[in-house]
Amino acid sequence: MSGESLRSGSSLKSAYRSITPDQFPDTLEICFAQGGKRQCLQFRRVTWKIDGQDRGLRYGENPDQEAALYKLVSGNLVLGEVQSIQPGRFLASEPELLQSGKHPGKINITDVDSALNILRYFQDNPCTVIVKHNNPCGVALGGSPAESYQRAYMADRLAAFGGAIAINRELDRETAELIVQQYCEVVAAPAFAEGVLDILARHKNLRVMRIGNIRRLQEFVGTRAVDFKTLIDGGIVAQWSYAPRTLTVEDFLPAQATYQGKEYRINRAPTDAEARDLLFGWLVESGITSNSVIYVKDGMTVGIGTGEQDRVGVAEIARDKAYRKLADRICWQRHGKPYNLLDEERERREIDQEVEEQRGGLEGACMVSDAFFPFRDGVDVGIREGISAVIQPGGSERDFEVIEACNEANVAMVFTGQRSFRH
Repeated sequence: MSGESLRSGSSLKSAYRSITPDQFPDTLEICFAQGGKRQCLQFRRVTWKIDGQDRGLRYGENPDQEAALYKLVSGNLVLGEVQSIQPGRFLASEPELLQSGKHPGKINITDVDSALNILRYFQDNPCTVIVKHNNPCGVALGGSPAESYQRAYMADRLAAFGGAIAINRELDRETAELIVQQYCEVVAAPAFAEGVLDILARHKNLRVMRIGNIRRLQEFVGTRAVDFKTLIDGGIVAQWSYAPRTLTVEDFLPAQATYQGKEYRINRAPTDAEARDLLFGWLVESGITSNSVIYVKDGMTVGIGTGEQDRVGVAEIARDKAYRKLADRICWQRHGKPYNLLDEERERREIDQEVEEQRGGLEGACMVSDAFFPFRDGVDVGIREGISAVIQPGGSERDFEVIEACNEANVAMVFTGQRSFRH
């Protein structure tokens, strides 16, 4: 499709319904050579049978970008002490497409992959991750798939519009009925109960993906793959994918620092409930674009700030989102409409007052930062809202300031000793 034809509104709408011709080859090989030794990874292009034809990705990030999806089928890469993930363990690179009024584009695949990157750390309980643009809108644990989905959805139901939903349990009818009440692009689960596909078929363009290896996601904790970033001039940056070292509460490090010969230590250790939320938040954080700060409470995200340039700014954005999302959640549950569409001034004032009294749901929440706080102003944002605990890497020259801020407010804090950037 030409750039000229994309300039009109009608042509642009039709572009979203189009399928970009896929000229990428069926196989791809990437080799690493050093000292006469070659280590090669072989990939095969993924297609689905759509209307009797083999189709690859619908298009890339935009309708005029060709794209192809490849799965790792053979090869083994060892660099130093790090070994790449073994071939054949397919997740987002080979989903079984059960329903697709529109088959997947690049963003659908990468959103599911981003959800799985988070979901792999939460296999003991039903968990739902809803992703848009490679960042979670909501992540929540629950006693059932339906409860985990509803909590994740209500964490930020506005952002969840058109998102990708991944659940780590068989999708049952109760959860499916909740899902079809809203608009989403993708649903991924390890299995689907009888009758569920008929329910999901009410949304004709929904991509429904069965990914059996979701049941084995725990096996993917700590695995590494080579992460490539292509530069404007065709150059490439290669790095091993990130793997968090803090996987249990026993991995927490004490928050302590030395400044000008004086020792600073946190006064209060987290309670068991806080420790569970701190770990939950840290592992969710590993799947969020940096710079990021998030707030979590009772196994659910409360406010998510992503991709900002300054830490105090993103702490404020996450705080402000928590207030807005709580107002919308109360309004939706009470009046069945979004807060932004609530016309009655008295009802709006009542909700505003309730949100203020609850401090945006942040009182007693845990604050999570993917990198250290360079000054205390970042953590002060959460402390002013009544957070009770903080988790962060530590390592700032001014860690002592942050420790003092937490001690003044009787807030617990732990370090991880590892930054969690994701770009």
